[in-house]
Amino acid sequence: MASSDISENYTPQSIVDIPNSEERGDNEIQQSSPPAEDGALVGPMDVSTEHQAIFVLLQEIESEFNFILQAFYREYRDRKRRRCSTQVPNRLTYSLKSKIPKQIEYMHDLISYNDETCINNLRMSRNAFGRLCFILENVGGLSPTKNVLVSEQVAIFLSVLAHHMKNRIVKHHFKRSGYTISTHFNNVLTALLKLHTLFLVKPVPIEADCRNERWKRFKGCLGALDGTYIPLRVAQKNKARYRNRKGDVSTNVLAVCDINMNYIYLLCGWEGSAADSRVLKDAINRQNGLKVPQGNYYLCDSGYTNGEGFLSPYRGVRYHIQEWNAQRTPPQNAHELFNKVHASARNVIERSFALLKGRWAILRSNSFYPVKVQNRCIMACALLHNYIRLEMPFDLLEAQIVEVDDEIDDDPYNEFIDQVEPSQQWTNWRESLATMMFDEWRVSR
Repeated sequence: MASSDISENYTPQSIVDIPNSEERGDNEIQQSSPPAEDGALVGPMDVSTEHQAIFVLLQEIESEFNFILQAFYREYRDRKRRRCSTQVPNRLTYSLKSKIPKQIEYMHDLISYNDETCINNLRMSRNAFGRLCFILENVGGLSPTKNVLVSEQVAIFLSVLAHHMKNRIVKHHFKRSGYTISTHFNNVLTALLKLHTLFLVKPVPIEADCRNERWKRFKGCLGALDGTYIPLRVAQKNKARYRNRKGDVSTNVLAVCDINMNYIYLLCGWEGSAADSRVLKDAINRQNGLKVPQGNYYLCDSGYTNGEGFLSPYRGVRYHIQEWNAQRTPPQNAHELFNKVHASARNVIERSFALLKGRWAILRSNSFYPVKVQNRCIMACALLHNYIRLEMPFDLLEAQIVEVDDEIDDDPYNEFIDQVEPSQQWTNWRESLATMMFDEWRVSR
């Protein structure tokens, strides 16, 4: 009986320390003794001890649970670190901050290494590139962004024109996103086209005292004009209209240049199937089109009408340089001599086409841009052509261009010529000019 009482009322001291019934008053004992079921009474010592034991047990369970949870979390974290350490090098990630050193290095190689590298990649010297960036920023309205300077924007644009690279290739070289490449390409294109009045040259008539052997006989001439085909990518339903006589899908571009191969005027956008004379007529009738002052003229081939303001050769007579080089016989009459001199002078427009297409690869193959953007790119290439010839007196690419030839193809008073029609007066003037050339040539032999 004594052992049983001890076991029922014993509480380990290591868990909780509770005063016994002798230390408490009788009133406290009576208030703390609730009635039990079946009329039995439970002592206050038993109830307090049981509550304390349950509380301590819950604390121990919580502690063990926290320990297990922390151990599980540490194991999960360690496994995740080991897994990430083996997978991160193989994942494609984009970090702008990590790409900055590579971007700086690539731009340094393009424009800071030497002139040869800059010309090979951007088609102009380092000084010319720097001045172009300055003009585009201060005149064209091109502005730098938070992450891309004007120089890098212009380098992206020139790389696309010079090498005709796709967006995904350019973004790999410059370490930029495809959206960034496309955005800055169009921004530079817009800024450059604003400079057309600055880069297009004004025609200067040939003076009477001109000593240029090719041009001295054409007093009052402003230059030469011709059309050329530029490959184009159009929708399937429009290919028939853009297919030229060679069977290629292209646009017919009218270009006018002076005696120094600088472009005076360009008209882009006509379908490849359009005749050269039709394109020229449209250029004259436009409000801001080609202006030919009275008394001046341009040299053109036999595909155009010999009318006021446009001097074409005699048809059915030897004309092209290929024919003269093949036969190696001197002119036999005034018409042949006129055609030979005319072809030698008018060849300047053919050489300008060869130089233009040789410098900008985007003009030699189908572009990846919409038709409107492609036509704007053609104009941009011509503007850059004039700028490079102005800033770089010695052009290595020009030295490689040899004599080229095109294909053999058989109102009230106005200050400017507004139509191209044959006239007897213009034909007689051409006849007298040919006779004068022939007489001078016979005397000089």
